Amino acid sequence: MIQPGSIIEFIDNGIFHCALVTAYTERRLRLLSHSGRELTLPEARVLSVSRELFPWDNRNAAMALLKERGEKRSSIAAGIVLDDLWAIASAEDEDCFAPEFLAELHYGAAPSDDERAAFLRAVFADPFYFKYRNSQINVNSAEQVEQLRHQREQEATRARQLEEAAQWLQRLMQGEQITTADWPDYDQCLSLLQDFALDQSADDAADLARNMLKKAGLTAPDAAHQVLLAAGIWDRDENLSLLRSDHPLVFSQESQNIAASLLEAKVEELLADPKRQDFRHLHTFTIDAEGTRDYDDALHVATVDGQVQVGIHITDVSWYVPPKSPLFSEAQERATSLYFPEGNVPMLPEELSLSVCSLIQDQVRPAFSFLFTLDEAGEIQQSRITASIICVQRQLSYREADALMESEPELKLLNRLRLKLRQNRLDKGALLLSLPDVSFDIRDRNQIGVILQPVETPARSLVAEMMIQANAMAAEYCAMREVPGLFRSQPPPRRRLLDGANNSLIDIARQRQFLSRGELTVHPKPHSGLGLNSYTTITSPIRRFLDLVMQLQLGHVLTGKGMLFSAEQCKTFAGILQQKLARAAAIKQQRHRYWILRYLEAREGERLKAMVISSNPKRVSLLLCDCLYDVDLPPNPSFPVEPGDTVRIRLTRVRPMDNTLRLEW
Repeated sequence: MIQPGSIIEFIDNGIFHCALVTAYTERRLRLLSHSGRELTLPEARVLSVSRELFPWDNRNAAMALLKERGEKRSSIAAGIVLDDLWAIASAEDEDCFAPEFLAELHYGAAPSDDERAAFLRAVFADPFYFKYRNSQINVNSAEQVEQLRHQREQEATRARQLEEAAQWLQRLMQGEQITTADWPDYDQCLSLLQDFALDQSADDAADLARNMLKKAGLTAPDAAHQVLLAAGIWDRDENLSLLRSDHPLVFSQESQNIAASLLEAKVEELLADPKRQDFRHLHTFTIDAEGTRDYDDALHVATVDGQVQVGIHITDVSWYVPPKSPLFSEAQERATSLYFPEGNVPMLPEELSLSVCSLIQDQVRPAFSFLFTLDEAGEIQQSRITASIICVQRQLSYREADALMESEPELKLLNRLRLKLRQNRLDKGALLLSLPDVSFDIRDRNQIGVILQPVETPARSLVAEMMIQANAMAAEYCAMREVPGLFRSQPPPRRRLLDGANNSLIDIARQRQFLSRGELTVHPKPHSGLGLNSYTTITSPIRRFLDLVMQLQLGHVLTGKGMLFSAEQCKTFAGILQQKLARAAAIKQQRHRYWILRYLEAREGERLKAMVISSNPKRVSLLLCDCLYDVDLPPNPSFPVEPGDTVRIRLTRVRPMDNTLRLEW
């Protein structure tokens, strides 16, 4: 039993404390600390007990005594070196000793109360040689000491590196130009911070990056990004959603070599193919957005014997990319090209997509031609699909085509046909959900602009209608021959709100909320949204893997080789595509939101015009009018709204880097 008046020591939060025992009851001690605080402590937590007893009735004197003894013991402990003692103790047969025995061995005589307590403090302070456990002191083996020594050296090295890294990072953030010649670990450090910025997990590498930034005084949530910005590794608007994904950003060397070799493909080889029809004499032309570099479709139209002949010509990428090519495998992994305001990530190497696979003016190209004739009433009389050879004679932008739509006979004729084809689809239940395309003007990164481009201009609608026609022809061709493939379908909307072509913005926005999810199937099914019994996509093989697969399948059937892909193979493609396209959609959605936030960033605090799309007791769905972005707010009981209402909502906080958008009524 510990006597009242004893000075005991215990550890609390890693710190040694001296206290004077004032009472002992059922293995619990009542104590007075050096600060004058009274406390209770289990006897099991006591590390040392003085032999000498001291009065405790004079509180101030007791507190002074405890303070003096604590300081004395700390001073003695600081001068204790344990390596010699360990050398002696480790030579013994025993590996566990009483603290009093080792203390006496260290001092060479019976230690005082203060010396015994100081010895224990030294053991706890440096567990290199000894470890205190269950009132005994264990002697570490030579192997344990060596392991601890190695660990300590590593920790010292790491601390030194952290300190060095912090100093260099501070200098970097102050605008200094730093190279690996100045700091050998520069590249390694930036790579570590790059990984951390993309994935702030809880592994050792993330902890190191976090400690490095903290040591440098860089504690902002986007501190790693700011460092990478200062180093010129990233820019302000780095596409983090793309970098965080597993979407491939570079092509293998093998694929690059194959793409380079295809640039030397001989026109003579193409012209010698007896199964291709030579359409180089036709007046074919492209219509695309300004700045387009990968042209994958061209048109022609002519009047012959009172009938209109139309040709939709799609570049034959399958001629360059067979199924066993590494290019095919890489296209499958990517599934689609990704287009961003700041740049693109192509599905195929640009050596192909911008060159031999692109329908460039005055260049001979392989193609698939979708041909049909119409009578004077605009009804399709006959149609066929053939592998072909074309040479585009003219390239127009949407703006140029719109300007010529009423004056140039070919365009005027195609425009009348476009209206007829669209009306046919509307009569079959098609939905026209033609919201303007949202694009961004990022030339001035300090003032992001939003461009709302109408999609129902004559030229844009013309091209869209022709591509729908070609895709539908391909799907029908396969369906009639029971050829499996990759078909797009869509069940009817859960609720139909639209009928016809002239629909308002609110009607279109509301209808979108009731659309059924599209499906990708091996055999054709109706596509309600397009008003078609069967549908696929084959018109963008440069940028869509689905279209490339369908070109390969269609090409084999057309040339009498039979099916290239079985239904099971097509099912496998569909499964892969659904996964990869979901990834691509997430990347594009996140990046679109980022640029929306960058646009809104400059308008924080303003009231924005919004249209109410729907309202229920839990949320109000709105569409920001100037950028066509969907947002939600909880209902405001004092401000009831109805679908179609136009309101003003306040933009309270916008932080693009951490994806923050806050609005209020």
